[in-house]
Amino acid sequence: MQAGAHPQVSGGDDLVAARRAHRMRQVRLYAHLLMRSPTSVVGMVIVGLFFLLAAFGPWLVPYPADGAGAVNMDRMLQAPSAAHWFGTDEMGNDIFTRVILGTRVSLQIGLVITLGAAVIGVPLGVLAGYVGGWVGGAIMRLTDLFLSMPGIILAVAIVAVLGPGILNAVIALTLVWWPGYVRLMQSKVLAIKTEPFIEAARALGASTPRILFRYLLPNCVSPLIVKASMDMGAAILGAAGLGFIGLGARAPTPEWGAMLSVARGYLPEWWWYAAFPGLAIYVSVLGFNLLGDGLRDILDPRSQSA
Repeated sequence: MQAGAHPQVSGGDDLVAARRAHRMRQVRLYAHLLMRSPTSVVGMVIVGLFFLLAAFGPWLVPYPADGAGAVNMDRMLQAPSAAHWFGTDEMGNDIFTRVILGTRVSLQIGLVITLGAAVIGVPLGVLAGYVGGWVGGAIMRLTDLFLSMPGIILAVAIVAVLGPGILNAVIALTLVWWPGYVRLMQSKVLAIKTEPFIEAARALGASTPRILFRYLLPNCVSPLIVKASMDMGAAILGAAGLGFIGLGARAPTPEWGAMLSVARGYLPEWWWYAAFPGLAIYVSVLGFNLLGDGLRDILDPRSQSA
């Protein structure tokens, strides 16, 4: 009996090793495809740099107290120099410090909005696509209702009801973003649920939760990753827009949109006040869009021939 057990253990180890080798080949293939696209590499570098700044920014900035809104009237509205690379604002705060610290704020907002929208939209989309019937119809009509209104207008209306602030801006943008995930997941599930391997699993008596989590959702991960990477940039831009009109982050929070809102009153003479927060928004959104394009080419090969 013991002698017969060794081949089974060996066979199990061989299967695990084969799966690990297959995953490593996939990772190398994805890395190779990503490196073939210069714009995707640029996007990956930009996104990586912003995440590094978000993680280590508080230890890298030259004037940490300026992130909390310190008052230094003796260096008010100074032009960019060796002491203040991005100049100073109307309170004498170092703009370079506030832009770097704002990276963490903006990325946190983008991540929370994207994850929150996915948490709401993915289950609803799977339910609408797999169950269908009146349940799916009701979910899709609710989704259509949200999609029928311009997103930024709806977000402004929600924040106007809840009151200005970062938390309420995040809630508003999350409520604006989730319908896109419902649409994506419903279309993917409708396409996959009639595949032969799903029918085979159903014929073998697999439960609905097993079919959903073992077969359907893993085949929907690729488009979800692509959409999430694109939505990160859009969420950062949306939060900055709400901050710009005074409905998002409020001073002295170092958030790029709120900084632009104050800086517009000092244009064009003190141009650096608005230029560097605006440039940070532009580069971060550009990075996520470039990365999303690269991930789409890798994870959705059909898009390459389109």
